[in-house]
Amino acid sequence: MNNQRTPWNVMYRLSNLVKPLLGYMILAILLGLVGNLMASFITILGGYAIVGVISNSPYTRFLIYAIIFGVLRGVLHYGEQACNHYIAFRLLALIRDHVFKALRRLSPAKLDVKDKGNLISLISSDIELLEVFYAHTISPFMIYLLFTICMVVFMSFYSWQQAVLACAAYLTVGLLMPYFASKDSGNSGREVREKSGELSSLVLDTLRGLGEVIQFNFLGQRIKKMDDQTTSLLDSQSSLKAATGRNISRTQKSILICDIGMIYLSIHLYQTQAVGFEGFLIPVLALMSSFGPATALANLGTTLQSTFASGARVLDILDEEPVVEDVIEGDDVSFANAKFENVDFAYEDELILQNYSLAVENGKIIGIMGRSGSGKSTTLKLLMRFYDPNSGKVLMNGKSLDEINTSSLRTNESFMTQETSLFHDSIRNNIKIAKLDASEEEIVEACKKASVHDFIMTLPQGYDTEVGELGDTLSGGERQRIGLARAFLHNAPLLLLDEPTSNLDSLNEAVILRSLKEDAKDKTVILVSHRESTMRIADIVYESESQRNS
Repeated sequence: MNNQRTPWNVMYRLSNLVKPLLGYMILAILLGLVGNLMASFITILGGYAIVGVISNSPYTRFLIYAIIFGVLRGVLHYGEQACNHYIAFRLLALIRDHVFKALRRLSPAKLDVKDKGNLISLISSDIELLEVFYAHTISPFMIYLLFTICMVVFMSFYSWQQAVLACAAYLTVGLLMPYFASKDSGNSGREVREKSGELSSLVLDTLRGLGEVIQFNFLGQRIKKMDDQTTSLLDSQSSLKAATGRNISRTQKSILICDIGMIYLSIHLYQTQAVGFEGFLIPVLALMSSFGPATALANLGTTLQSTFASGARVLDILDEEPVVEDVIEGDDVSFANAKFENVDFAYEDELILQNYSLAVENGKIIGIMGRSGSGKSTTLKLLMRFYDPNSGKVLMNGKSLDEINTSSLRTNESFMTQETSLFHDSIRNNIKIAKLDASEEEIVEACKKASVHDFIMTLPQGYDTEVGELGDTLSGGERQRIGLARAFLHNAPLLLLDEPTSNLDSLNEAVILRSLKEDAKDKTVILVSHRESTMRIADIVYESESQRNS
């Protein structure tokens, strides 16, 4: 969480998102204001009826009004809550959309170093917690302010002293109590959200590596670590709950003191004949029956700590700057050649490429071999413009990549990474992400080139067979061949293949290399591999020793 974000800053930023739904918010405020006034006046009307009985004046109409107000109160409260929750869930959907767009902008460079479990916690529970702010904070706060004004004005018709005391009471319960609650809870809300994210990350990490955990008898240590983090989270939650309990106690005491104060003040005014019996009774009943809006805010005191902590985490993602900004006002290209000119590149302080130059000729298969960390995969990522070089230039058709529209650049490239990511969906849909409008014939042809069609046809549902989460129901080689099928289906003029045969046996490797050789007649291929057998189809091979200055 950005420690520079204050609750007021977070509240202001989150409130700005309401603008598209401002009409619904105004309606919710009006319904809530009228509904709360009617709820308070049910008791006040009872007071008027008592005054009528004592003074032998007509009082039946007050009882009828009270019944009508009671019925309308229920209808108005329903309307207020319906509007508030409509606003909240519409905005949560909008925020999720903004967050996914932000993650898209940050990917892959920034997301490679982010905690995935923490991101899942943010996307799910943190955004969900914002419902408290949109459904139970904005309109209740406005209702509280307007309601306070209405009630103070009403009591001023009896005496200014009673009006001042009522105003002080409302401000104490509605503003001071939440303020003290916020101070009392300290950083507990932020700690709960952060520790919840850390626990989610640990659980996700353990589930992904469950096979290794069991194999190496590491389960005890993981469970202990999970228990320790759970205990730490419970401690923070207990601290927050304790602060909530103290806040409720303070609020109830404040209401009781204010009620007693109004009783004593009204008795004094009555005894000094500053007010009559009605002036004594009605303000007392009015104050006692009108703490609903103020109490609603007071009870949010500690809850808002967690909400603002979640809001700050969401805003941190939305505000984070990507390593590379997509180009949308550049040039469109059709691949002819590419070139690295004296490129230096480092991941933070780790220098990977220095004075690196490479010519990528059209129609050639270019192989890159070398030790780990020598910049083989980095070369492909720079061509995809996942990163920009620290110095030097990466060019396509003589144009720097930051002058080319990013969508056009990546339309010209098919990139297969070392680890093929599969979604919990059918094999067909997993392949079609490379070309959403692909025909069945195109999908089958791509799979045949990747030597995976025959395997798919042995499955019970063929191409409609669903793969497990992250493709765990398939072997590494099967996932890799599906990744190759995607690259073939994308049918871009420049193929960037990072270890495309590392998980394959020699037979499947031979089939795929033959397909690559045939497919490369009208394409350019950059082939990264540690296998010498894979490099046999390359027209030019660069060794790792020559990559520093090719």
